[in-house]
Amino acid sequence: MSEMEHNIRVMLVEDDVFWRERLFADLNKETDIEIVKAASTKLEALEGAGDLDIDVVLMDINLTENQLDGLETAKELMIATKSRVKVIMLTSLTDKEIIVRAFQHGAVNYMNKSSFPDIVRAIREAYAGQASIHSDAALAMREEIRLMQLSPSEREIYELKERGCSRTEISERLCKSLNTIKTQIRSIRSKILM
Repeated sequence: MSEMEHNIRVMLVEDDVFWRERLFADLNKETDIEIVKAASTKLEALEGAGDLDIDVVLMDINLTENQLDGLETAKELMIATKSRVKVIMLTSLTDKEIIVRAFQHGAVNYMNKSSFPDIVRAIREAYAGQASIHSDAALAMREEIRLMQLSPSEREIYELKERGCSRTEISERLCKSLNTIKTQIRSIRSKILM
């Protein structure tokens, strides 16, 4: 490699020892990827970002049991590095709102930990500034974008309908007339083709 080129310097931020060791071992097999830090906490990640020249961060979304603190860590890393590092969220969570929040906090990609071949490609794409959204997140993002067209009232009705509530049940639960609910459902359908 020339002086201008170097391996892609990656920091793993993963609290689960199994996944951290597996990712570390698998990624170290790649000739163009170098794991420069493996952190298990928010504090270790932030310290690592300050001490090391990191290109890409693989961030678990839950560093503490079900706390979603990887999101906040990603946001703080973006601030600390002036958005220089590329953060890829790794998780098994598929909740649309969490995926959207990950991108709002600065992630360039969001994918399942078990998608190893895709993780390697995502690292290379992020480093090259060509990050595409992984299929794990793309469907949820499209759905969430469609739902953003709805008013808060329509969104509430949509969510109740998705849970299997009938128009009558929705009417009773929201204290709205059945005709109002029918009108709002028509409006929802015209906006998102429900």
